Amino acid sequence: MKVKKIIFPTDFSRCGDAALKMATSLAHDAGARLLIVHVEEPPVAYGGGEMYYGVPEPGSEDLKRMLEAVVPTDPTVPYEHRLITGDPATAIARLAEDEQADLIVMGTHGRTGLTRLLMGSVAEAVVRRAPCPVLTYKQTDYSADSAADDPVA
Repeated sequence: MKVKKIIFPTDFSRCGDAALKMATSLAHDAGARLLIVHVEEPPVAYGGGEMYYGVPEPGSEDLKRMLEAVVPTDPTVPYEHRLITGDPATAIARLAEDEQADLIVMGTHGRTGLTRLLMGSVAEAVVRRAPCPVLTYKQTDYSADSAADDPVA
């Protein structure tokens, strides 16, 4: 499989940081470009169509700054950033199709049971919808710091 473009969706979590290290390594080895993306979710409509804003989320400018701080762990890997809006799984799959990405590398929180049922799994939805292979990285509970240092652990 020839890999020229890898999409790395980030939610700014530790698991995402560990997956970035893996995405960077794969991009380096393949000579691929890394597209680092964050999906900003629009406010949820409820009831009679009013918008519910609940707990304040970072604004678009803050998200842009946070996204720009996410860079490959190898400075020789070419990359670009994208801040897009929508349902995360749908937006990531659409971006992969539009960009003709060869691979998506993303972290998963590894939720199970009721938590997964209630919160859903963006990674699982991306796997189902993506037009290209998806490599998911599950951070283990035993050590967040060591997993961030060694993505193959």
